[in-house]
Amino acid sequence: MAKECQICHKKSHIFKKRIKLRGKYNPSTKKRRYPNLQWVRVPVGVKKQAFKEFAGKRILACTKCIKTLSKKK
Repeated sequence: MAKECQICHKKSHIFKKRIKLRGKYNPSTKKRRYPNLQWVRVPVGVKKQAFKEFAGKRILACTKCIKTLSKKK
């Protein structure tokens, strides 16, 4: 299973941290950051359009999508 949110397709990204030491930047490594993905079961009677295709299924979703899913409106 890929490390990607199945709803918003958020996935890992690489960033380079630059450390300045005595007026010069040290060569530093690239780091990969992953989204906070968690298994969640989408309820059957979901009203949001983005979640309808996953109704009743267990999916990997980022915490931002889980928070949106839990809203009642």
